[in-house]
Amino acid sequence: SIIGLVIQPSMQRLMEDVREGTLDLSLIKPADAQFLVSVRQFQLWKGVDLLIGLGLLMVALRDLGSQMGPAAAAAFVTALAAGGVIVYSFWMMLSTLTFWVVRAENILVIFESVYQAGRWPLSIYPSWLRYGLTFVVPVAFATSIPVEALSGRLSSASLAGAVVLAASLLWLCRRFWLRGLKHYSGASA
Repeated sequence: SIIGLVIQPSMQRLMEDVREGTLDLSLIKPADAQFLVSVRQFQLWKGVDLLIGLGLLMVALRDLGSQMGPAAAAAFVTALAAGGVIVYSFWMMLSTLTFWVVRAENILVIFESVYQAGRWPLSIYPSWLRYGLTFVVPVAFATSIPVEALSGRLSSASLAGAVVLAASLLWLCRRFWLRGLKHYSGASA
């Protein structure tokens, strides 16, 4: 829900600003431009999804009861944060393609469809699709991995792998963003 609340609308606006040449307004501000373009657009009504998600989480925690300890809670928060960073980084890199490809919105539509497929447990999909949702378009890290951590079924190696993948993709995302900025001509060109 946080992705839909902030990241998705901000990425769509980034693509519009690059296409229209209005990204200059964000680039001249005295803050990091990648941060600014990542959080500047909100769809407040998507906050309802956040409230529903928190409600479902509370019900799940109540039902888990004594099964969940502090280690599982810490693993859940870590996996959720890592998953959010992974999805953000992937989405940002796709949006950054706009510096080279004028109409990259179709790529985001495809990613949005794949992201929606990741909402369901991976176990319902055939193995080739599970692999794709985990390693090709890593939406499983944002959806299924935190749930496994919450239920205590996530191994520490998988959690460490998610954190390493998140850090690696964030680093790659930053490099890709900086390279894309070099290709931006803007409204002043």
